[in-house]
Amino acid sequence: MSILILVLSILLLLILITFGKLNAFLSLIFSAILVGIAKQMPLADILASIQKGIGSTLGSLILILGLGVMLGSLLSESGAAQRISQVLIQYFGASRVKLAVLITGFVVGIAMFYNAGFVILIPMVFSVALNTGQPMIYVGIAMASALSVTHGFLPPHPGPTTIAVLFKADIGKTLIYGLTVAIPTLIVAGLVFPEFIKNISSNPPKGLFETKQFKEEEMPGFGLSILTALIPVVLMGMATASELTMDTNSALHHYLKFLGDPSISMLIAVTFALIFLGIRRGKTMEYLMEKTGGAISSASMIIMIIAAGGAFKQVLTDSGIGTDIAKAFQDSTLSPLVLGWLIATIIRIALGSATIAGLTAAGIIQPLMATTHVNPELMVLSIGAGSLMCSHVNDTGFWMFKEYFGLTIKDTFKTWSVMETIVGVMGLMGVLVLNSIV
Repeated sequence: MSILILVLSILLLLILITFGKLNAFLSLIFSAILVGIAKQMPLADILASIQKGIGSTLGSLILILGLGVMLGSLLSESGAAQRISQVLIQYFGASRVKLAVLITGFVVGIAMFYNAGFVILIPMVFSVALNTGQPMIYVGIAMASALSVTHGFLPPHPGPTTIAVLFKADIGKTLIYGLTVAIPTLIVAGLVFPEFIKNISSNPPKGLFETKQFKEEEMPGFGLSILTALIPVVLMGMATASELTMDTNSALHHYLKFLGDPSISMLIAVTFALIFLGIRRGKTMEYLMEKTGGAISSASMIIMIIAAGGAFKQVLTDSGIGTDIAKAFQDSTLSPLVLGWLIATIIRIALGSATIAGLTAAGIIQPLMATTHVNPELMVLSIGAGSLMCSHVNDTGFWMFKEYFGLTIKDTFKTWSVMETIVGVMGLMGVLVLNSIV
């Protein structure tokens, strides 16, 4: 019954958006309410679950999204994004622009959470696409695949790190194995796959980022431009390093952890950009606030849709659908590596959250670890790969990608969802190959 309710809720959501032409925000809320009713949740609990989902989603994202849009607007409006893309194009060549964006996304993604990395890099993607004449989605998939791989495979991201601790896996080995699996995965998902979707057009919200062309003398230098963009990356990286190497009770560790918080590091970067890309380059504060305010207004519907996606996911979680589906696989005789991947995949499809899918699958698989003697580091990666599979309408990342690039539901499935599935399948294949070697 839980599987039937899940399938029907997703079909309803797609019908409301695709055929009913209903706004995605309203469609997600309606679908969440109907899932709760179908699972016989008390009406008060349905409302509480929706509020909890919106609150927990925006509570961790609103500052990152808001400040990220402001920083992206400042990078774009000042010409800094164009300068970065210009240097990347000169160094790698227009024919290898995907590789340039993929490498940039991978480096940024190691230190930053997916959402923070996405909003930091999206103006660069727009600028690179404009300057090379390449389709925006062609460049964007390369960036998104790199961020997704680091999010699902590599410590210090919360999913793989928490699972590694749960399985008593070595963090260093997990990182090394994760990097080994990541390389072929990125080649397929980030470099090969975009060749098949070049004809898909995107239509980003008007006013989100400036796309005008700057003259050479109008742009800031590359050093200042890349420094501004990488301030959050550097601060988060320092915080991560302090977590691994310093006494957690030391004052310096607490300062670095505070400065490396995604919201605080974004705030510092925005302040730096206002001063060095704005005021010191002759812009008035009124002008800068007008530009960033306009960008925030353009992103408001994106934020609402992401919040509604969080509400839908929370109702699926609180209604017990994820738990019901997971129980069906507890007595399976599959290889633990494949079983962990499969359970994470099913829960990912059911609930949308990669982190929840990974942690739930890890809890189910943990009792098998002692009896099967499976490699714990590879189990972390197997579950991480499954947690990225088949992203669709109950995943906030799906809506973020769709709304920023201005895609239809159908084209988001053909690009984002397929890319995530490629990452998940390639991850499992890489784990199975490593299992035969190590």
